[in-house]
Amino acid sequence: MAGNGASPPADLLAAARELAARLQARCVRAGLTLATAESCTGGLVGHVITEQPGSSAYYLGGVVAYADRTKAGLLDVPEATLAAHGAVSAQVAAAMAEGVLRRCGADLAVAVTGIAGPEGGSEAKPVGLTYVAIAGVAGTEVRRHLWHGDRVANKVESAEAALRLVLERLGEGTGG
Repeated sequence: MAGNGASPPADLLAAARELAARLQARCVRAGLTLATAESCTGGLVGHVITEQPGSSAYYLGGVVAYADRTKAGLLDVPEATLAAHGAVSAQVAAAMAEGVLRRCGADLAVAVTGIAGPEGGSEAKPVGLTYVAIAGVAGTEVRRHLWHGDRVANKVESAEAALRLVLERLGEGTGG
């Protein structure tokens, strides 16, 4: 299935689904809402979240902002930030999370931007480079990751990293 644009096989998403189930339980228990902003994952984080029955109790929605003009137009990422740092950067990841937080009126927001591959990488920004950001009352935090799989594996790893980061913000160790 990899490489033909189809969704990843269910077994590749098992860990992500388990993280999403834990996230849902945490958010519902705490009365918190979540929004997502995704680029390289193409909506995979939102997909895994909404695979859980009852996710509408906390998940407000998300924006898949693949193009820079969409990041600027829908997520309020400053064009100057995109020009200075590039779409795959800590600065843009933070701006995406903050933008979707404001736009959706959520308590928490998570954003992902990266280079899934197989093309698009450079020496400075190799394939697999991904930034995941979380924004909310406690501020904004960004994590840098470098995955080494194929396109599908990099997208799945990035989605899992996003879910783990939200769980960590909620005080749960995620073991990974």
